[in-house]
Amino acid sequence: MTAQLRLEKITPANVLDACRLKVAQEQERFVAPVARSLAEAYADPVTAWPRLVVDGDRPVAFVMAFFDVRFDADDPQDGPRSGLWRLAVDAGEQGRGYGRFAVDEVSREIRRRGGNRVTVTWCEGEHGPEGFYLRLGFRRTGGTSGEQVVGEKDLLPG
Repeated sequence: MTAQLRLEKITPANVLDACRLKVAQEQERFVAPVARSLAEAYADPVTAWPRLVVDGDRPVAFVMAFFDVRFDADDPQDGPRSGLWRLAVDAGEQGRGYGRFAVDEVSREIRRRGGNRVTVTWCEGEHGPEGFYLRLGFRRTGGTSGEQVVGEKDLLPG
């Protein structure tokens, strides 16, 4: 990871770079293709915050956050949440801190918008992302969203 690591807004100039990112084959069942994520962001631009993670001039990952969404509108205890919607680190770039950087940047944006926790969901299974999220300090809430585990992490003021 270099000092030139940054998030870039998805634009016509970099959208194909984002769509070319591919996770490892054994992870494909856990991560939607970037093109699908971008289609969802296009359909829900108020909620979605898609970004390309770039190291120098090299695209290395894709992250998409969501802001102030209710997971269960019928449950008054389930208030608005913000968090990580999608994360895809290119197979050849994994293990270099890019995923951690993306989660940290999403957390920073949530704090900037006044939030105090970050939420994420994941599917369980071998080669799934659960260990990654738990190592970053997320904890299971005991809830689910569809068939996915809901995790969250409190954000320190900063």
